Amino acid sequence: MAGERRLGTGLKALLDRVGGNFAEPEVVNIIEERTAVPTDKVKVDTMKIEANPFQPRKVFDETGLEELAQSIQTQGLLQPIALRQVGERYQIIAGERRFRAALRLGWNEIPAQIHEADDRQMAELALTENIQRRDLNAIEKATSFANYLETYGGTHEELAKRLEIDRSTVSNMLRLLKLPIQLQEAVCQEQLSPGHVRALLKLPEWEQIDVAEKIQSEGWSVRETERFVQDLVQTGEAESPKNSEQTWNLVDQDGNTRTVARQSEQVQQLEQEFRHCLGGMKVKLMQANDKGKGKLVICFANHAEFEHVYSSICGTKRAVG
Repeated sequence: MAGERRLGTGLKALLDRVGGNFAEPEVVNIIEERTAVPTDKVKVDTMKIEANPFQPRKVFDETGLEELAQSIQTQGLLQPIALRQVGERYQIIAGERRFRAALRLGWNEIPAQIHEADDRQMAELALTENIQRRDLNAIEKATSFANYLETYGGTHEELAKRLEIDRSTVSNMLRLLKLPIQLQEAVCQEQLSPGHVRALLKLPEWEQIDVAEKIQSEGWSVRETERFVQDLVQTGEAESPKNSEQTWNLVDQDGNTRTVARQSEQVQQLEQEFRHCLGGMKVKLMQANDKGKGKLVICFANHAEFEHVYSSICGTKRAVG
């Protein structure tokens, strides 16, 4: 924007080093635009300050907080935290990491600016601060988007406009909540990236988990994962990006895990015959050993396809009711 004063990259880098997770000008501008004009900087009793009830960040890195506390102790607090007053107490609009760091230092008071903001503004500002600065993990961010939309309504596009981000960012994040819970946890623990799991959304749940294990064990890139999933969806077959002989981990009835060949020519032919008999439905045949042990998985998308599978296997239509 014309006339808007922004930090040069050199100064921003310097402030990152000496002041830790400071509020960037864009975040400060948004807070001032969306709330009433703040008071001048004041000092507030830390015992009267509460966390933002709409804070999407649930986990604060202890090492990062300790580093920030040491930086503040050496250099001072370069940017006051932003608060709103609720009765005789205060809630944090922005700056919870700085507040937590100050508590570690034993501060009884902390520099702050007091703004007027309603609950909706608080929720939006908490999202904006975390999106534009040190990111939440993707699942925390997706959950915060979903909670906001459930509380205040609106479309993905409307939320994106209020947060001043792309609509695709909101939609892509919300799609992650469709993943099985174990894959969401893998994203939170940074075992899988959002790019990896977004590619898996095209697969049924049991197959998402199966392929995710291979991504982690073989170290597939996002591009390799996307190509693998595309081949699997289009043809029912895919070659492991890392191995000429594709392998899968299977668990037998005794709970023992073994790695076996994924596709022999015979297995491929059998799957093709099953698909043909079932009218093109997706079928996966996995052989656990050379004695014929394994499993057959048939995927159906609706009631009609299930009835087709039932009648094909049982030779009669299923009684309903």
